[in-house]
Amino acid sequence: MQTPRDVLTPDTLALLQRIAREGSFAAAARSLGLVPSALTYRVRQVEDALDALLFDRSSRQARLTTAGAELLREGTRLLDDIDAVANRVRRVATGWEPQFTVAVDGLIERVTVMELTESFFAQTPPTQLKLRDEILTGTLEALSSGQADLAIGVQIEMANNSALHFRPLGPVEFLYVVAPHHPLAGVSGLLTDADLRSHRAVAVADSVQRGAGATVGLFAGQDVLTVPSMQAKLDAQLRGLGAGAIPAAMARSYLEAGHLVEKKLDRPPRIYQVGYAWRGGTGNAGRALLWWLQQLDSPATRAALLDRPRIAAAAACATATASATAP
Repeated sequence: MQTPRDVLTPDTLALLQRIAREGSFAAAARSLGLVPSALTYRVRQVEDALDALLFDRSSRQARLTTAGAELLREGTRLLDDIDAVANRVRRVATGWEPQFTVAVDGLIERVTVMELTESFFAQTPPTQLKLRDEILTGTLEALSSGQADLAIGVQIEMANNSALHFRPLGPVEFLYVVAPHHPLAGVSGLLTDADLRSHRAVAVADSVQRGAGATVGLFAGQDVLTVPSMQAKLDAQLRGLGAGAIPAAMARSYLEAGHLVEKKLDRPPRIYQVGYAWRGGTGNAGRALLWWLQQLDSPATRAALLDRPRIAAAAACATATASATAP
């Protein structure tokens, strides 16, 4: 006796769909160019393998039973999946990766990443795209461990892997900020290490999966609130739950609105050089990687990934200037 795997082929599922659509075995046989007995035999094979009646034959019409309706429902989905797989295989054969993962550091502007993602999907690639949120050394680890194909926001001083390729994005300046009602907001002059140590810091947890990860700007014995993302760090500091350094691009609008206060420190400003990295060369790279590298080669894209508000303000200023000087 045949098993369900033997009989539930794409051709058989299509045959059952035709019977249901035509409404009778005779009409379906005519449309398929088969004799009715051959069609009936094939349906019986499926019913025997499933031990279920698929069509009610009590009248001249071929009416689906509950089991038959369920089979056609699932069969239609399976046929669609087969078509989708076939299309993906054909398109992957043209050089597109089946899946492409981008690790994005918390320093990077998410709106710009989403715009790049939208442009990527406009190419109608067969590639499944995955975005990973990472922090500090976790961004580089995701790439070097093979969990990501491209890492955006890697701190250059951490980039010491000869197997990876690095390109710069630019500098990221951090501003030490507190809420207006935070005790440090009322301290005059430069804040010393003693001032910082005596108040709770808000820190973003390194997303590294192996090892202790990196810590930046924290003192031994200092009270620390650890949060999972840069956005959560900003939210915590807006509530006065602690103090710490925030990327200037992220803090700027809150400083202008008076929701945060910048405090100068008795130490050099924190400015990190960040970049993007990928594994392997470009000679045999897939089309998804080449597309992303082409976008990142644009100075405007690199700038928008680090400081979207400033880019938008500069564009608005340029537009206003052009309008004012137009004849």
